[in-house]
Amino acid sequence: MTAAAAVPIVFVHGTRFSAGQWSMQLAALRDEFPVVAVDLPGHGERRAQPWSLSAATEIIASAVDSLDRGPALVVGHSLGGYAALEFARRRPEHLRGLVLAGASASTRGPWTAPYRLVAGLVPRIPEDRLTRWNDRFLRRLYPREVVEATIRSGYAFHTLPTAWGEVLGRFDAGAMRHVKAPVLILNGEKDPAFRSGERDFARAHPHARVELIPRARHLANFDAPEAFTDVVRRFAHQLSAAN
Repeated sequence: MTAAAAVPIVFVHGTRFSAGQWSMQLAALRDEFPVVAVDLPGHGERRAQPWSLSAATEIIASAVDSLDRGPALVVGHSLGGYAALEFARRRPEHLRGLVLAGASASTRGPWTAPYRLVAGLVPRIPEDRLTRWNDRFLRRLYPREVVEATIRSGYAFHTLPTAWGEVLGRFDAGAMRHVKAPVLILNGEKDPAFRSGERDFARAHPHARVELIPRARHLANFDAPEAFTDVVRRFAHQLSAAN
């Protein structure tokens, strides 16, 4: 595959994180593909920007344009996966492929009640305390090189209620009907909540398949960064070859 044929890749982070979530993937893939990771509204360097799905889709579209290589493979994790689904609906001409990582559960129905509860509780906890908890959590579970960029970029707790408030109640497998590009549903094997709808999501799209990262949980790209990267790399090569 020539460099000119390589599909561009845009990474979209999950709840409370930032573009730093993808530091391992960017380092591993940048010699093969044009790659970039974005900060969603209210996160990272866009901390002061109000959250909205509309703004999120425009940020993803701008990232695709910045790579100047045509439609891109968009890799979205959790909140970023649902933002990527909205992007696929609004800007299909910008999409060459979609990876939904930890984002194949319906955000409708009674199972979302705990998430609404958390969204309501977060503003009542001091942000510095939430930051200490998250720093300890990440450093206890993962090697420094995997999470240091995420920790350094900080967390978007202030955005969480608004972001979840817009996503909850909005997405189910029917959203896959609006995706005009091939889809890879990529989940951690041990992420039961966000795997709950993976079969429904896959059945709702004619060119979707499911792949699991063994022993990984919701933060699969932290649990198994090399395995996660390899799956994205293979999918990107398949898209490049098909083109």
